[in-house]
Amino acid sequence: MDFIYAYSFVDWGLVILGAFIIGLSKAGLKGIDMMNVTIMALVFGGKLSTGIVLPLLCVADIMAVIYYHRHAQWPQFWKLIPWMMAGILVGVFTGRDLNEAVFRKLMALIIILTVVLMIALEIRKTTSMPSNKLFVAGMGLTAGFTTMLGNLAGAFSNIYFLALRMPKNDFIGTAAWVFLVINLFKLPFQVFYWKNINAVTLQTDLLLLPALLAGFWAGLKIVAKIKDDSYRKVVIVLTLLGAIVIFVKR
Repeated sequence: MDFIYAYSFVDWGLVILGAFIIGLSKAGLKGIDMMNVTIMALVFGGKLSTGIVLPLLCVADIMAVIYYHRHAQWPQFWKLIPWMMAGILVGVFTGRDLNEAVFRKLMALIIILTVVLMIALEIRKTTSMPSNKLFVAGMGLTAGFTTMLGNLAGAFSNIYFLALRMPKNDFIGTAAWVFLVINLFKLPFQVFYWKNINAVTLQTDLLLLPALLAGFWAGLKIVAKIKDDSYRKVVIVLTLLGAIVIFVKR
């Protein structure tokens, strides 16, 4: 357990907060998860943080599926999954040589621009964004690529589900199944190819598990109080704020 002493009390406070935020996000507060990406990368660095975060995400995904499974919209699940898996495979073999700082800023900028577009469409009362095959493929590939390199897929899946104007529980339930499958799909690549999941990272995850569970419980309570028509606005605002935080982070 010597790794515990390798980090300061402030570092541990930050990563406990990060684990709590993962729980909030998987319980349905979509968009806030990008705050966790920034916190974990700040303490552990980019690549190592993804190895620590992924098992936590898998645990939270299982809890989300158990709670929201009956709300999943399977046609949307099957449209998105193949493209996301393809994006992950691209990320697996290109991610080791990519400049992480440039990548994060580029992705954050794309997210900010897209969310601004969605806000404009909300103001104009446009019923939906394009939902054709090109839109699905673009969102799926980008989400898969970004989840492999930096766990940023949540923002792009948020944009996709918001474009479809899904009700709150359908949004959360479908996303829960999507990310359970996708994160389990990523797991062997990070264990055997990137080798950033090991006994030490798993010990860290065990220490962070109580904070994750507390965040999930708190998230369920908060989401239950948000009305369907307000949920879209909450997700849009949280996604935009998360992208801005990532963009300005050095």
